[in-house]
Amino acid sequence: MKDFWTSLASLMGVWAFCQSLLHTIFPPELRFAFLKIFYRIFNCFSVYCYYDITEIDGVNTNELYNAVQLYLSSTASNIGNRLSLTRGLNSSAITFGLSNNDRLVDVYDGVAVLWEHVVMQRQSQTFSWRPLPEDKRGFTLRVNKKDKSLILGSYLDFVVETANEVRRKNEDRLLYTNSRGGSLDSRGHPWESVPFKHPSTFETMAMDPQKKLQIMADLRDFTDGQSFYQRTGRAWKRGYLLYGPPGTGKSSMIAAMANFLRYDIYDLELTEVHTNGELRKLLMKTSSKSIIVIEDIDCSINLGNRKKGHASSQSCDVGPYPLDLPGGLNVGDEVRNVITLSGLLNFTDGLWSCCGSERIFVFTTNHIEKLDPALLRSGRMDMHICMSYCELSSVKILLKNYLGFEDGDLEEGALKELEKVVGKAKMTPADASEVLIKNRRDKEKAVRELVEELKRRVERNRNGGFKERDLLVGVQEQEEQEQEKRALESQKEVCHELEWNFKKGEEEVEKGDEEKVKMR
Repeated sequence: MKDFWTSLASLMGVWAFCQSLLHTIFPPELRFAFLKIFYRIFNCFSVYCYYDITEIDGVNTNELYNAVQLYLSSTASNIGNRLSLTRGLNSSAITFGLSNNDRLVDVYDGVAVLWEHVVMQRQSQTFSWRPLPEDKRGFTLRVNKKDKSLILGSYLDFVVETANEVRRKNEDRLLYTNSRGGSLDSRGHPWESVPFKHPSTFETMAMDPQKKLQIMADLRDFTDGQSFYQRTGRAWKRGYLLYGPPGTGKSSMIAAMANFLRYDIYDLELTEVHTNGELRKLLMKTSSKSIIVIEDIDCSINLGNRKKGHASSQSCDVGPYPLDLPGGLNVGDEVRNVITLSGLLNFTDGLWSCCGSERIFVFTTNHIEKLDPALLRSGRMDMHICMSYCELSSVKILLKNYLGFEDGDLEEGALKELEKVVGKAKMTPADASEVLIKNRRDKEKAVRELVEELKRRVERNRNGGFKERDLLVGVQEQEEQEQEKRALESQKEVCHELEWNFKKGEEEVEKGDEEKVKMR
């Protein structure tokens, strides 16, 4: 045993002597050249090729590294043995990732690839304006040489698309508003945002199930239709018009669409926007995969039906000069707000509407008959969705949401009474929900109260239908008279202002002529 250790020590000494001799005879540059030639010979006989994806590309962050990290998180959670857990900014989801120097096998289109997360200590760096992390991180992709064209062609694109989808699902959705009109903040953004936490879904929406399925299918076709829109030469956008009485769930429908698609919402307040240019800037600052909403568009600005309002528009001349208002205004329009119908149409369907992709425009109104037909045509508002009063199917959904009634739980007598009166009551889902909320602790009482309220509304509609119809006609006539009166008053104000400016200009011209005469 003693001779063995003596021989081993002698061998170690000889190895150390030979190593020091090699380092002395062969300089580092020569050794590096030998290693480089060896790796080339090895790669010629190897069936694999390797690709390195570093975290830092020069001084900038490598976006492909972040995409690979997110993509592998969806696979690592299922097959990984040792994982790292992270939670990103503005995210409520936990992301799984590969641990340091760990490996993972992924399969794409029947081809197996190997990912390795390489982490090593970075060499000490000199002075830099942007200090680099202490660890040097990256991913190494090992691919069979015969599959190189497939991996470099479509696999990496698939990785980036999947990573974007994972990032969008993990991030909390945001609700944007233009509270400053079209002006920019210190960061150059015209929008302010808050987290969007609305719980409405299509499952809880109180409306006809067949109509909901139709809307959901249309939304799926839109999100999956990138190749279709490119092939047909259309901008990748779609418009929805939600119309109906107040309380029928138009805002809840918007929230359900956003939750279904996982899109952000841009709530555009037209009364805060003063020019068509500001409207265009707001559109340019919206992101893709978003819903742009204008609620109660008939009340925001004057976008009424031009056919109905044509008779009330009159021309106004001041002296020999015709009236020429800036921004495409007509006489009678408010000078403070110069957003025109043409500007809004270009916003939804013009060239500037194509500055992004995968956008949805949603307009809501209580009076569809007040909107101009140019705003309602296909290409701008592609799908018109009527949000109407409660039907039996919508009442069943409300009973399930608020009282927990499943199919078959409701008594046959109560179901027949509901079926008999719900179509004639003209009760909105908001009113029906309020009745159920007040009595949600007693399910039987809640159903009875709802049936009684429906009967009262049926009786009221039957007895007061003619009176309400006459009253409604009178209110409409009064509104039309008030609108004509306001138009004439604003027309007179504009005419007086232009006449005053004209007279002031003439006085300045006369003063200038007098000064010229004096100078002569």
